Amino acid sequence: QVQLVESGGGLVQAGGSLRLSCAASGRTFSTYTMRWLGWFRQAPGKEREFVTAIRWSGGGTYYADSVKGRFTISRAQNTVYLQMNSLKPEDTAVYYCAARAALVGSLYDAMNAVKYDYWGQGTQVTVSS
Repeated sequence: QVQLVESGGGLVQAGGSLRLSCAASGRTFSTYTMRWLGWFRQAPGKEREFVTAIRWSGGGTYYADSVKGRFTISRAQNTVYLQMNSLKPEDTAVYYCAARAALVGSLYDAMNAVKYDYWGQGTQVTVSS
């Protein structure tokens, strides 16, 4: 199993910044079980939506249009970070990190939540206006 633990959520005013972390561990954790890691979010009453994804070995990222230029995904050792700047009230959601063994071939592919094998428990981000 792969365990993913998110942290860093909280309450911030519009225009502010937060950095989320996703720490990966587990007996079956490897570069084969976790080729890509993504961030998704779910706001109350809405479907879960893709935010961004990164190739674990480096050299590839995808972003949703809604966060491009404001959010940055990065990785250091076994932790993936989501730097969120210029936050808007519409960014309010529970943010989840997820890992997949399958390679990602396109943005459309990266956005497909069904293809992610492991999920964290989520961390709440609230942006006040």
